[in-house]
Amino acid sequence: MGDFHQEGIITNLHGLYQVLDREEYLASLEQKLLSYARSLRMSLLLPCLYEELNSKVALERICRQIKEVGYLRHVVVALGGAREPSQFQEATELFSCLSSRDREVAVVWVDGPRVQKIFQELASRRIHTGVQGKGQSVWIALGYLFARGDSDVIGLHDCDILDYDRVLLGRLLEPTANPHSDFEFCKGYYPRISKSELAMKGRVTRLFVVPFVDAMAGIMRHRNMRDLERFFLYHRAFKYPLAGEVSFLARLARGINIACDWGLEVSTLSEVYHRVAPRKIAQIDLAVNYEHKEQELQPEDPANGLRRMVVDIAKFYLNHIRSHGVPLDDSFVDMVRHTYYQRALVFIKRYSDDAEVNGLRYDRHREEITARHFQDFLWEAWQKCRAEAGGTLIPSWNRVLYSFPEVYGELLEAVARDNQDTMQTTKAGRR
Repeated sequence: MGDFHQEGIITNLHGLYQVLDREEYLASLEQKLLSYARSLRMSLLLPCLYEELNSKVALERICRQIKEVGYLRHVVVALGGAREPSQFQEATELFSCLSSRDREVAVVWVDGPRVQKIFQELASRRIHTGVQGKGQSVWIALGYLFARGDSDVIGLHDCDILDYDRVLLGRLLEPTANPHSDFEFCKGYYPRISKSELAMKGRVTRLFVVPFVDAMAGIMRHRNMRDLERFFLYHRAFKYPLAGEVSFLARLARGINIACDWGLEVSTLSEVYHRVAPRKIAQIDLAVNYEHKEQELQPEDPANGLRRMVVDIAKFYLNHIRSHGVPLDDSFVDMVRHTYYQRALVFIKRYSDDAEVNGLRYDRHREEITARHFQDFLWEAWQKCRAEAGGTLIPSWNRVLYSFPEVYGELLEAVARDNQDTMQTTKAGRR
């Protein structure tokens, strides 16, 4: 929102434009991006599950908005969860409206036989590509963009944003596309308020990630582990660390490892931390409010999305601590669990006060119960860390290319043939 405060080691780009005329601001923003596009090639990567095609309110709005911009060179959709050719065809038809004389559109059929054959070849060379999910889909779609070799800046956002508009897209790309800013990585943030429920959303961010990294920074400071303290303070500096909206330089993305599971967002922040100077990292206020589909917490169901999300994020952090010289055992993790929960209670009181003064509903008892479940999920994450051989990071494309030089050519051919086949099928069906 509109303040001037700068905290932590990264640059915060505020939503000061909100006091201006919105249409005038949008016109000025897009004019700048068009001028950057004369010498800089910008692409947009959209991870999309097939099931999201059924909820067309968000997708149709997103497509309408993207159609209006003139600064994007490519739009690449990473389609997951589409098992059948008819499902892939449905997706390509929906996103084909984004194609124009100056902009190419491609859908990467992650579950299609051609792309799956590439995954099999990677596995035969002992290149770990993880399990199916958003992280793997983003990774293979990035590989396609790198294989093309004609993207300088890449923006990425989800396909379930209910109040999406061109201001969000333009602000996401501007910091990394602006040659005068010198940013290599930018992450979005926003408030998440349900207008219908008059309630705060974003439980995993508010009730787990924020208090957890805050607690870990304190633990590492107390143990005089300054490197890990700085690492967690860096994560603490992000207002919405689980936001799916980021932009980055292509040359940076080629060198980062990517988590295949729900740890994607926090692992990406970690990779950037180790590769980019803090002055080249920014976060930007993208929207007055952000609404997308909400998942119910079902703590007894191991397959529940929120439970898996917390477990995967906690696994990433525990593996990171262990790989940086901290011997983990039951007593240490138990201490972490209790320290986390005490910090969560502090934040819950703050959220309650914030909701009260803003006229929002806030069930403090329910929030405390949720934090208690998250505390239990931390132990589950620790049990999985002990049972698994390593982490869940997929190697960077620079590393993959070293072991499998032909992969770019195969990926280009697979995506091109998939898209050509579905175009021919569509044309035949119209005759």
